[in-house]
Amino acid sequence: MQTNLPLEFIATSRGQRADEILRSCVHCGFCNATCPTYQLSGDELDGPRGRIYLIKELLEEGTNKARATQHLDRCLTCRACETTCPSGVAYGELAEIAREELGPTRPGVIGLTRLFLQWLIPNHRILRTMSYVGRYLKWLLPKPLASQVPSKISKTLGSQPSQNVHARKILLLQGCAQQVTTGDVNKGLVSLLDAHGIGVVTAPEEGCCGSLDLHLGDSTKANAAIQRNVDALFPLLDGGVEGIISTASGCGVTVKDYARILADDPKYADRAKVLSAKTYDISEYLSQANLPLTAKQPGQAIAWHPPCSLQHGQKITGVVESLLENAGYTLVPVADSHLCCGSAGTYSVLQYERGEALKQLKLENLLAADPQVIVTANVGCQSHLATGTSRPVLHWIEMLK
Repeated sequence: MQTNLPLEFIATSRGQRADEILRSCVHCGFCNATCPTYQLSGDELDGPRGRIYLIKELLEEGTNKARATQHLDRCLTCRACETTCPSGVAYGELAEIAREELGPTRPGVIGLTRLFLQWLIPNHRILRTMSYVGRYLKWLLPKPLASQVPSKISKTLGSQPSQNVHARKILLLQGCAQQVTTGDVNKGLVSLLDAHGIGVVTAPEEGCCGSLDLHLGDSTKANAAIQRNVDALFPLLDGGVEGIISTASGCGVTVKDYARILADDPKYADRAKVLSAKTYDISEYLSQANLPLTAKQPGQAIAWHPPCSLQHGQKITGVVESLLENAGYTLVPVADSHLCCGSAGTYSVLQYERGEALKQLKLENLLAADPQVIVTANVGCQSHLATGTSRPVLHWIEMLK
């Protein structure tokens, strides 16, 4: 793609990177075939190729901001297009640059909702309290917010570090919403690793990974959150931990990206690079650790939903499936496993109708072979899918011992 970005923008590292990504696109359109929002609407501007043209126009001329905002806000940032693209276009990074250019503010109710979510979700203690309150006031809430009130709320925040002393240990990320809605996942992992001779430590000062603000175009808040996490996590790496482990693939993909995000920060760049290199999804870690994991319910039929942040963001495929099958489970076939479930962080609130439509399509495919359990690897997917079925929706770690 030919570009003509303003010289003052090209003079920045963001501008140089945007120019590089735009020029790598050859307009083939393969990306549209795997884009969930294009599948829903059939609108070229709701697919990656159309959005790339909008971003080019925005960065070159600064015009049609309203149209660019509309179609970028509809983007899930699932990055399925990156997996499909034969030219290796880093669409997610380009969308991030464009969203920063557009800024985080929006008019009206959507703007207020964005601000509310930015305040609420990283504050897990307040989120937990409001989740309890929301159960009683759910009927008063707008549908998008009412749909997010968790059916199950963790009794305590965070998981306790291992009580036993082990020669091996890992640093476990706690997350924010994860502590409130799916807190049993990390608590179960601590017990699982403890039984196999691996200790767990946590960082008391850990906060939100920054992904929420990053995807909403608020780079100032995102960078501040990331810097706080570098300060909280980095000192613990000197304690002999084997790595930083995340059971929420949406958090893990962002922490792995700290090195890129803070590459131009002279104070944090080196430490961020070390953190990113030491961060693993729990599936990567367990696969490499080669532990004798067994099934809690051997022979059960499981439908596996790979989160976009795992398969497209972290490029991890086939690992969880192998661990589950080796443990004694049967994985049923699931059509269109590359497509997003519609959760995508705050997307299921801010783009409620599209999020619901994608959830229903996903559940139809997951339930087609009549599995006993649906399993996934991210808090957002797990909570979102659970609102649409009576079938258990669990983190795959909860299936092992």
